[in-house]
Amino acid sequence: MNMWSLTLQPPLLPQPFTQSACTSGTAQTPSLFGFSTNLLINVKHKLTFVSSLSCRLKQLPWTNLPSVQLELFNSNSLTTVRDDAFSGLPHLEYLFIESNKLETTSKYAFRGLRDLTHLSLANNNIKALPRDLFIDLDSLIELDLRGNAFECDCRAKWLMTWLKNTNATVSDVVCAGPEDMKGKRLNDMTSLQNECVSTDFILHQSVASESLSVDTFSYKNDVYVAISAPSTESCMIFQWDHIEMNFRTYDSITGQSIVGCKSVIIENEVFVIVAQLFGGSHIYKFDNDQSRFNKFQDIEVSKISKPNDIEAFQIGSDWFFVIADSSKAGLSTLYKWNDNGFYSYQSLHEWYRDTDVEFLDLDGKAHLILASRSQVPVIYQWSRSNQKFILQGEIPNMEDVVVVKHFRIKEELYLAMARYIGDSKVLRWGTKQFAEIQALPSRGSMILQPFSFKERYYLALGSDYTFSQIYLWDEDHKIFDRFKEVYIQAPCSFTVVSTDRRDFIFSSSFKGNTQIFEHIIIDLSL
Repeated sequence: MNMWSLTLQPPLLPQPFTQSACTSGTAQTPSLFGFSTNLLINVKHKLTFVSSLSCRLKQLPWTNLPSVQLELFNSNSLTTVRDDAFSGLPHLEYLFIESNKLETTSKYAFRGLRDLTHLSLANNNIKALPRDLFIDLDSLIELDLRGNAFECDCRAKWLMTWLKNTNATVSDVVCAGPEDMKGKRLNDMTSLQNECVSTDFILHQSVASESLSVDTFSYKNDVYVAISAPSTESCMIFQWDHIEMNFRTYDSITGQSIVGCKSVIIENEVFVIVAQLFGGSHIYKFDNDQSRFNKFQDIEVSKISKPNDIEAFQIGSDWFFVIADSSKAGLSTLYKWNDNGFYSYQSLHEWYRDTDVEFLDLDGKAHLILASRSQVPVIYQWSRSNQKFILQGEIPNMEDVVVVKHFRIKEELYLAMARYIGDSKVLRWGTKQFAEIQALPSRGSMILQPFSFKERYYLALGSDYTFSQIYLWDEDHKIFDRFKEVYIQAPCSFTVVSTDRRDFIFSSSFKGNTQIFEHIIIDLSL
């Protein structure tokens, strides 16, 4: 049987009764619609016709007509159908709302119509239908949506999916827009060009302490965060609480002007490297029996006098960490693990006031990039024969870089370079060198942090003077677009922390509270 090939010949109808919706409380027939209404009803033949309607179709008290099987609302001026408009018609099988001015329906307009087999919304002005509109229509055999102007954007995503799964025969759903979708059949599509997903960052928690850096590690199925807080002279250790769904205080490593806390897990042992401006830097080890961190090792003061950044990494089976020293007589130093502790292994980049160090894999080889306030960033390459880092070159025209971070997008390698004065830069690795692809206006920026969630790539650009900016990668144009502003006082770092299928960004602040933002997914098709 073709769509709507069934011919219904209405029987001879009795004299219709009428009611005006504007009549106050004296009507003998129920009112569904605003303005004038004419109902033609033949209960014996289980048939109802409604004509000369306008405005909104609301709920009718159909209690006296439980056996009605067919309803026709054709060639009227209906613009919407409200929730439960057909409540009390459990045996309705045929419903025709055709050739009206219908623009939408409420989500539960057809609730309870489990016997409905034929539904027509043909020849209206429908651009979109609410999600799961047909969820109650268990017996639906045929659906006619022809003659409407559907917008095949996010609002149509649910309908596209429903069309693939329904057993009902559905007419062609032809797209009237957007422009690139005009004339296409939604029935044939498996995906929409617009992914119908957006994201946001919402404040989840605030830690009442200033901070300079944030690091995270996982141990025995728990997630921990180490926050360097010079104002409280501590390295604060937080743990994710799976019950309360927030981060709670777990331990505190005390010290003098702590500027960095970096975790390293070696053979199931947890170490935290604590860099201090005064009193020397130290390494702490987690004691399982006491459930706290105890001092494990001192780092010689002669090597590190003004630490500014710590980077821990592994080459082969060997563990290392580097501390970038920013003093005028600075000596950035590489340390190596020898099963008993860390010892100074190689001195790097003397006298240059290094501000940041970044470890990365470049064309299959281990590299270090050292940023400095007194020269352009330099690149070291690991020599397998010498088992040392060898100075390889520099990144030209990048003076006054305070932080350098690397990231990858679909196998392409990029660098994000924060500059306190001038534009911060994004560079891409070519065959032999890094080339600039984008400049981001920045003033007072101490951090340009790349991170990603669910294949969405971001850059967080901190600012001492104004709102910090979060940028989102535009795959089509291969650049970052401004996405969201967040206000954080003097942000120094942005760190990704993920737990319980939830993603967070910890934003350290040198002048205010440490802020924890949650990354949320927004389904635009709802």
